[in-house]
Amino acid sequence: MTTPSRRTLLAMAAAAPAVVAANASAQTPAALAALTSNRAAIVTGSSRGIGAATARRLARDGYAVTVNYLTNAELASAVVRDIEAAGGRAIARQGDVADPAAVRALFDACEDTFGGVDVVVSNAGIMNTAPMGQFTDEAFDRMMSTNLKGSFNVLREAARRTRDGGRIIALSSTSMTQKRPTHGPYAATKSAQEMLCGSLAKEVAGRRISVNALAPGPTNTDLFRVPPALRQQAAEATPYGRIGEPEDVADSIAALCAPDGQWINGQLVFANGGFF
Repeated sequence: MTTPSRRTLLAMAAAAPAVVAANASAQTPAALAALTSNRAAIVTGSSRGIGAATARRLARDGYAVTVNYLTNAELASAVVRDIEAAGGRAIARQGDVADPAAVRALFDACEDTFGGVDVVVSNAGIMNTAPMGQFTDEAFDRMMSTNLKGSFNVLREAARRTRDGGRIIALSSTSMTQKRPTHGPYAATKSAQEMLCGSLAKEVAGRRISVNALAPGPTNTDLFRVPPALRQQAAEATPYGRIGEPEDVADSIAALCAPDGQWINGQLVFANGGFF
């Protein structure tokens, strides 16, 4: 092994600030947008909450975004208008993720409009809670259809159609670790995301696609419908002293989608501000 000369070491030291500056400039919004130009993302369940925040954030990072919704066309259109007003590109498409044909049509729309699919965020989900002895078949079946089958449908299509070098992310939940009363079936659907993503990460080996499950904690969305006292308890159980905002989770998703996030793969990533 050859030892570097003193002159070589001095030259390396002199060049270091320029290297640092180049790396820093590569992370500016303009540079990131350049890296993601001509790239497109699908975010399911993105008419509100975490999905809407994620759609806006990915658009800000330069992705053309397909905003998916189930029933509220006006909210989805508002997300598209926000993105376009900020200089981004987006379309809204209705579709029930529990329906494989609707999921295929969603991917078709993204490919037809933007030329391909590079990021898929499987976010659509519902939360039904009740003691298991009182859980109805209807509530259980609906949640399994959306959260588990729907996520499978999206991940299956993502496996087939995400371009090489892309990102696939499914939303899990910190509740899967807590074994809370009334949350068993919901937590089960969210625990499944880790298994689906872990397997898929290996199945797409060789394509430079990272696949991860991301688990938020208590977040200020319509799903977190709890009395004020429980909301305060959740805030106090988080080192930041507050519950999360949709934008907090969207930022974490964007970090996984960024070029520097490529080495995080096949993981369950907690994005909960330290709430456990």
